[in-house]
Amino acid sequence: MQKIILTTLNSRFTHTSIALRYLYANLKELQGTAKILEFSINDAIQTIAEKLLINTPDIIGIGVYIWNVTEVSELIHIIKKVSPETTIVLGGPEVSHEPFRVNLDSADFIIQGEGDLAFYELCRNILNDNTPQDKVIKMSMPSLKNLEFPYKYYTDDDIKNRYIYVEASRGCPFECEFCLSSMDEKVRAFNLNKLLKEFEILWDRGARNFKFIDRTFNLNIKTANILLDFFLTKEDKPPYFAHFEVIPDHFPDSIKSKIASFPHGALQLEIGIQTLNPEIAKNISRQLKLDKIKENIKFLENDTEAHIHLDLIVGLPGESLESFGSNLDELVSLSSCEIQIGILKKLSGTFINRHDIEFGMLYSDIPPYDILKNSELSFNDIQIMKRFSRFWDLTYNSGNFRRSVELIWRDKSVFENFYAFSLWAYTKTDSTYKISLERLGELLFTYLSEIKNLSAKEVAKEMLKDMMKLKGRAIPSYLKPYANDFKLQNKQGTSGFNKRQQ
Repeated sequence: MQKIILTTLNSRFTHTSIALRYLYANLKELQGTAKILEFSINDAIQTIAEKLLINTPDIIGIGVYIWNVTEVSELIHIIKKVSPETTIVLGGPEVSHEPFRVNLDSADFIIQGEGDLAFYELCRNILNDNTPQDKVIKMSMPSLKNLEFPYKYYTDDDIKNRYIYVEASRGCPFECEFCLSSMDEKVRAFNLNKLLKEFEILWDRGARNFKFIDRTFNLNIKTANILLDFFLTKEDKPPYFAHFEVIPDHFPDSIKSKIASFPHGALQLEIGIQTLNPEIAKNISRQLKLDKIKENIKFLENDTEAHIHLDLIVGLPGESLESFGSNLDELVSLSSCEIQIGILKKLSGTFINRHDIEFGMLYSDIPPYDILKNSELSFNDIQIMKRFSRFWDLTYNSGNFRRSVELIWRDKSVFENFYAFSLWAYTKTDSTYKISLERLGELLFTYLSEIKNLSAKEVAKEMLKDMMKLKGRAIPSYLKPYANDFKLQNKQGTSGFNKRQQ
């Protein structure tokens, strides 16, 4: 029998919860009666409840996030119906700030804030029949030096099949109004020497996929250099992958030289651009050093093998479609990297709500709390941009059509031309999901050759280079009439790919 079960619903199987492992690591004498059980949002809720309750726990602690809060609400309902005596404790970002927009009333306790130590205290009190009177427990930030590290509690199966989430610091010094990290008072760092020993143990166990959850990895340059060196010393070992979220305007030479030293596929950098419009950035209290940002993106594009992931947001207060389009055009001119297009969300606890009246900001109260309309964008505009984002992912970000997708705009406005394509594609599919690769390719070929009136032979040539760069792929039926010339060119060695197209 397990007295305490720690659980959450991850967004997909390959993800792991570092939060559950922190809670488990800091349970002290209660650890022997505790267990971690992770699921995904694709699992059946009643089956999850069954697997939790078969352990007959006294306490179930659940991590609640924007991607699982709806499912967690249903899970709580089932657990309390079947086993009302089981105490349910909630924690995580989605319950750390009010208002709650999903009904979680049936939970017994909610820990708001960092619960690494608070969860232990609560469980000890409950098991000792000293149950607190207050349902909501608001926590101050614990000292990081008092926390036990969670990394030994990643299983061998986790290490083999899933991402290993790690952190060197908590907090963010910036005040971007759409982000929960802006609520933190300061950035706090873990003891780096102890942390590196933990990473070395993970490495020796076979861990090769490290995803840092630090909000500002390159804020402290000394720490960033040491962590980059940790991986660079592993160059003679099997391939690895390290993911960092970085500040776009803070790349001193020491960082640049190390980033440039990473082999292809080993380093991924996520850069939250959000907007390149200084007026819009000011609206959301975001620092914007445009010259430095552009300089560093060009460096990453031209002088490194890092995989770059840039973020833009649709629906920021005061930003028109024209302004957003200018942002996208600028980024595509600077880099061929992945550009993630997100829709603004209103998270409880953030300061973005101060713009609601001035800019007519209306949001859904259903997760993920997307913007529905504002003074610049109608509901229809937002819907169109959601589809734009999805088709952008399928064609541009996927890498499947990196040569041929650029034919949509050909030295003209990326945004305006892809906008027209996404409108047309939706008329043919009436959906943005469950579109096969062959169907998507056929749509692109038809659009380029019949709507854009480009030479079908020229389009097919570029699409064959895209589609056939992976060995073993069959030539799609719509490209077969043009395949003989392509095969001949390949035999003659006239067709090749640069590092960005492979």
